[in-house]
Amino acid sequence: MAIQPKAGTAVASADVRLAELGLELPQPPAALGSYTPVHIVGDLLYTSGVLPVVNGELRVAGVVGGDLSIGEGTEAARLCALNILALVRANTGSLDAVRHMVQVVGFVRSAPAFALQPRVLNGASDLFVEVFGEQGRHTRTALGTSELPMGAAVEISAVVRIFPDMVRPAKG
Repeated sequence: MAIQPKAGTAVASADVRLAELGLELPQPPAALGSYTPVHIVGDLLYTSGVLPVVNGELRVAGVVGGDLSIGEGTEAARLCALNILALVRANTGSLDAVRHMVQVVGFVRSAPAFALQPRVLNGASDLFVEVFGEQGRHTRTALGTSELPMGAAVEISAVVRIFPDMVRPAKG
């Protein structure tokens, strides 16, 4: 069960909270084509769609509601969220530069008549709230699709409001 901070609560340090949850971020995912994984405009950080990959290896492929369970889809969404956090940290220097998760858009590779995409994407949404508290709550779009790149089960992108004066991109 996901941890749900009480309404109005904030997290003192998202980086510390991540460690308290026993979570480690994977390497930020690389672009699979002619695009950039992250673009910062003013105080908004936009991510491209990320897949449930770790170090370039797809971890969850298949069709949710077909050969994958809702739980497996939820875990794929959670892994996508960790990849988004990895991109945010790599491009800002710290998760503490996050002011607010603004929006999440997710695609779930779905079997015909499967209509529980919002439940699958709770894997990502719940993680953002676990890490950021109230600042992790966001608007969301959950869509079903027949195919995703590499046969992935889930693809998610995000818009994140940041503190621009705290941005210190990681050196790579």
